[in-house]
Amino acid sequence: MMNSFKAVAFVLYVFSLLRISIVVDIVTVDQHIKDGETITSAGGSFELGFISTPGNSKNRYVGIWYKKVATRTVVWVANREIQLTDSSGILKVTQQGTLVVINGTNGILWSSNSSRYAQDPNAQLLESGNLVMRNGNDSEPEISCGRVSIIHVILFCQA
Repeated sequence: MMNSFKAVAFVLYVFSLLRISIVVDIVTVDQHIKDGETITSAGGSFELGFISTPGNSKNRYVGIWYKKVATRTVVWVANREIQLTDSSGILKVTQQGTLVVINGTNGILWSSNSSRYAQDPNAQLLESGNLVMRNGNDSEPEISCGRVSIIHVILFCQA
């Protein structure tokens, strides 16, 4: 009986030391990203979330950066014209399929300004570093941009 207890306690201890991580690479209408949260591309190369500029930690931006390098290298910034001045920001997908950055009073600071309407939209951070808007779980997107097929590219298209 005591050996069983020790074995269970040891297993629980080992599991408490392990950090289980689930890679999430999408933002949906119901799942927003708040300041302090991130999503990571499926292979772990890119991460999207809120960042500050070096030397000015007050201003906050939504950006994409290389995740697997020692020094954070940002490859894209959404709201560079209108920064957040606190940590109240939220990145969300609207019902129409537009990606928006809003502040604590629901003011829109940045929008992807898509002219396309998506049904059950979600924004996905691809392993290429592209952020794309898709129709639900559509595995056959409509438009091709460079080497990536997508509904529309929100951020950039690598050639």
